Amino acid sequence: MGCKFEPCTGYFFVASDMKPLSDQKDEIPSRAVENCGVSDQACHAKCQSYDSDLKPFCAEVNGISSLIGSHTDGKVSKENCGACSFTCDHADASVEDIKGSVARSDHVENADPDGCLTAKNGSCMAADDLPQEFEREQAGGTLEELFFSNDEEEDDSDWDPASSLVVNRWFCLNCTMPNVDEITNCLNCHELKGSGISGYDAFKSQIAQAALVSPDTELPPVSTAIGFDERMLLHSELEVKPNPHPERPDRLRAIAASLAAAGIFPSKCSLVPPREITKEELLLVHTPDHIESVEQTKNMLYSYFTSDTYANGHSACAAKLAAGLCADLASLIVSERVQNGFAMVRPPGHHAGVKQAMGFCLHNNAAVAALAAKRAGAKKVLIVDWDVHHGNGTQEIFEGDSSVLYISLHRHEYGNFYPGTGAADEVGILGGQGFSVNIPWSRGGVGDNDYIFAFQNVVLPIASEFAPDITIISAGFDAARGDPLGCCDVTPMGYSIMTSLLSAYSKGRLLVILEGGYNLRSISSSATEVVKVLVGEGSGFRFESSPSKEGLKTVLQVMKIQQQFWPVLGPTYALLQEQQGSVFPKSTNKANGLKKRKHSGGPWPFWWKFGSKRFLYKALYEGRNLRKIKGSGEGKSFDSAEP
Repeated sequence: MGCKFEPCTGYFFVASDMKPLSDQKDEIPSRAVENCGVSDQACHAKCQSYDSDLKPFCAEVNGISSLIGSHTDGKVSKENCGACSFTCDHADASVEDIKGSVARSDHVENADPDGCLTAKNGSCMAADDLPQEFEREQAGGTLEELFFSNDEEEDDSDWDPASSLVVNRWFCLNCTMPNVDEITNCLNCHELKGSGISGYDAFKSQIAQAALVSPDTELPPVSTAIGFDERMLLHSELEVKPNPHPERPDRLRAIAASLAAAGIFPSKCSLVPPREITKEELLLVHTPDHIESVEQTKNMLYSYFTSDTYANGHSACAAKLAAGLCADLASLIVSERVQNGFAMVRPPGHHAGVKQAMGFCLHNNAAVAALAAKRAGAKKVLIVDWDVHHGNGTQEIFEGDSSVLYISLHRHEYGNFYPGTGAADEVGILGGQGFSVNIPWSRGGVGDNDYIFAFQNVVLPIASEFAPDITIISAGFDAARGDPLGCCDVTPMGYSIMTSLLSAYSKGRLLVILEGGYNLRSISSSATEVVKVLVGEGSGFRFESSPSKEGLKTVLQVMKIQQQFWPVLGPTYALLQEQQGSVFPKSTNKANGLKKRKHSGGPWPFWWKFGSKRFLYKALYEGRNLRKIKGSGEGKSFDSAEP
């Protein structure tokens, strides 16, 4: 069945011979499910190998999950339907890959562990649990009773315990969440089973038609340039894991298809010729040992820097291409050959520090671009990082440098959200004090209102005072509505507004670098809206932000700390303190319509608020692997590790 694009308030939605997802009421399980991502505490370290082939449990026998995530509206929204089309006719078809690498439409290239879904009563069920119509009364309330209770004694001499635990699953192409075979629509994002990306081939066929812009070309200055190379699609996780990895090549395919469908590429922007970054350029950011460790992956079929940061034989090349494209775009913008640019690159970079790769990141693309901009003549560089995770690598690289101002808006939860860094009092060191500005959200579910409020009262006043020569956006779209890791609520229009606000500084010299974002519809629609601003198609807006109570508290905390370095914040801080009651009326929470996760009370397990990602990962997944199942006499014993 073919798919077509139809306009939907600036982006596009799926239309096919099948009914729209929202109309397939008979296809969606009767259990009312809200959209929910996986708690990043538990799933950002998502690729650890298990000691057995059994899928680790993350739920009690009655479906109450140990994983809690922030919840957003589960309906398919206009803001979240990217311009890339998802076709539904290729259950057995393969997506065309380059250089012989294989991609399957029903299996995204590797793993994100078990998701959780929130039912009406607020409890959290594992995504592997059967929906309501498939639930059956269990014999008892323990795992032993679940697996072994029987009215009649049976001969189990040839019983294979693993066979009783296998659940046939399919993984959503859009969000990578697992679903049981009987379900035809993803319980997390409502994407149809067997969907695929349509439109990337159109983008690829137009690459040859795009004008190339580089320091050596004689073309007149252009407005917007895009950095992309197909070889970055070869970076993927090769080791077979129980679940697909969220940082997958389809992320770039979805964005590329969206830009082509919106008519932005190639007619309204140019293409930057790709090149691999040189070792000399990387040495300005990373240690020789780090560079060599990434380079050595060329000689391995696959390898891991951390449990969630993979590499294969093509990853070193992909990482150098990403960094090289970012460096060249920054140089072209500073030299005024290009007004602005979008680096559509992977692997992402903002977690990569001076001497370590982590969090899916190998080389720090934003840091490479910032130093390239300085070599091209920029005196001051502003980096705004709106990825839902704190860019610990970028902050580490520049924390003592007063010529690079780093501002990050991220989910923090008092250090309990990955990577745990980025508290408001992390302001830089030595001569760089005051040039690290962290806006750490204390919860999930943060949306447009809080982000715009933080921009108006912290980001923009400091940016104006700093007066950068170029602005670099570390544009992770994992704070977008529907993202399975970020669990926040920023819309494509919210990203468009933030981009427009930043374009007013540094004379419009703006470089947007792709970081995270793992819901294909969310990242494609959000990235398209951002690029529309770059090419001058951003619609006018008038946005009055009304922050949540927690958002206002966070912003006031940041202003209190930063006003000693940026006195321009002082008057606004005093005014907001005086007007705090009127700024945040009691009805604001309801008006925002955010689904907030409670931090105490309710049915939540006690341990969700503890410790780091790695502690939770080991406790939840490794600790829950089945160690042994044995039977003796009339009864049988079931041994499992406690979390």
